[in-house]
Parts: sequence; C-alpha cells; structure tokens
Amino acid sequence: MLDRPDPPYSDTSAEALQARLVDELRRHDGLTIAVSGGIDSMTLAYVAHRFGGRPVRVAHAVSPAVPPLATERVKTYAAREGWTLNVIEAGEFADPAYRANPVNRCYFCKSHLYDRIRELTDGPIASGANADDLGDYRPGLEAAAERGIVHPFVAAGIDKAGIRAIARHHGLNDISELPAQPCLASRVETGIGIEAGDLAFIDAMERTLRHDLAATETVRCRLTHAGVVIEVGAGAEAAHAALAATAARLCSQGGRPFAGVRAYRRGSAFLRSDEA
Repeated sequence: MLDRPDPPYSDTSAEALQARLVDELRRHDGLTIAVSGGIDSMTLAYVAHRFGGRPVRVAHAVSPAVPPLATERVKTYAAREGWTLNVIEAGEFADPAYRANPVNRCYFCKSHLYDRIRELTDGPIASGANADDLGDYRPGLEAAAERGIVHPFVAAGIDKAGIRAIARHHGLNDISELPAQPCLASRVETGIGIEAGDLAFIDAMERTLRHDLAATETVRCRLTHAGVVIEVGAGAEAAHAALAATAARLCSQGGRPFAGVRAYRRGSAFLRSDEA
C-alpha cells in the first residue's frame, strides 16, 4: 500500500503539476520506466524524456494480456520521441500461479515484469501508478514495494485528472482522453484460468464494440462464471440494445455464452475469497 503525499497541493494547473513531477523525476538517475501503453505511463515517459534532464529508458512488455494497440502506441511514440525502448517478454504465462488467476494475480504479473526489467538495469525503475491508486486493492503495488519500484506521480501527488491535464497541455490528444485500460487479464473473473485465446477474444470484442461507441468510451468484456458480460460507461445506456446484439453474435460465433450488458463497475472481475 502506498501512502498519500502530505501535505496536499493547492496548485493543480498543468504547469504546476508538471513542475512537481519533474522535481521527482530528477531525483532518479538512470531511470527505466515501465510503460504499458496507457495514458499514465506514456505521459510519464514523455515528460521524463523531454524535461527530466537525464537519459531515461523505456521498457514495454508484450504478452497475450497486452492489447496489440497498446504495443503499437508505445512503438510509435518511441520512434517519434527518440525513446530508448526495450520490448520484453515478462514471462508471466509460464507461471502457474498467474494462470490460475487468484485474486492477487497482479502480484505475480508485476513480479515477473519488474524482475525482467531488473535484468536490463541496475538503476531505478518507475511505474505509472498515480494518486488515485492509493487505497485500492492493488497487489501489483506489493510486488513493486518488494522491489523498490518508484512511483513519481504518487510522490508528486498527481491523480488521473492531473495526468490528463499534463497530456492535454502538451497536445497529446491521442492519449489524453484514453479510457483507463488495465491489462486484458483483468477482465477475467477470479478463479477462471487465464488463457491466451480468451484474452484475444476479449480484445477483439472490445475493439468491435468500442468502434460502435465514442472512441473514449469505457468498454469491458468480462469473462465471468455466468458467461460473457459487457460493461459500458455511464451515458451509453441508449446503446445497450445494439451492443447486446453485436456481443451476442460474436459470442455465438466464438461458442461462448452471452450473459448481457450492464453498467461499468471498476474491478468487478475481482472476487475476494469470501465472495468466490
């Protein structure tokens, strides 16, 4: 668990947020940033490279749990911005503990990720965790704490809204409004084994449904014990019937039971031991 910085900051302008972030980044020489392809770690890498004043390395893990579009986004930015990019395989799928999908699955995933990055560097490793992550059940942060991973956004007291403000400030319009996009394995309900074929199905379903909605709309394809459940963000209620028809067709084609459409609930695939 991470502690919230104290005292809270009063100036939340993009310039002030970035100044605090740069101060934190400059505390770390030879930084390697774990970049997933989402807005948090992408913005962190952008600011660190352009304004941190020291060379940084970017590490991106590819696996069936990482959407191909995320990898494409990282590679595009790396080529455009001149990042030193290492594309790695973290190897989590070789771990039976990860594939069993316990409630602390993220602990095993992040352990493999950070251990693999550690093979590349003796210097500090940073994540894109932000202040909104404080207090959540985040077993991946336990793995980070055990390995001394630094969290510059957290140290600077910057939350998701602040990260979006920094990204907009720099005209990063392709990432500034990206919906939260945790790994594909997060869509699989606790206790259902993680399989590469299931994750490919989830990715294809979400890409198809997102195409039918606004590009920034939250869409989740959940694999639950009851079947495939589609979750969409608030404001998309009028589209539920159309989404249900598309999802039912894709499920039928894939030989999977369809269990309906409902409102998005963060972390709804997690079942604690007393709920499983």
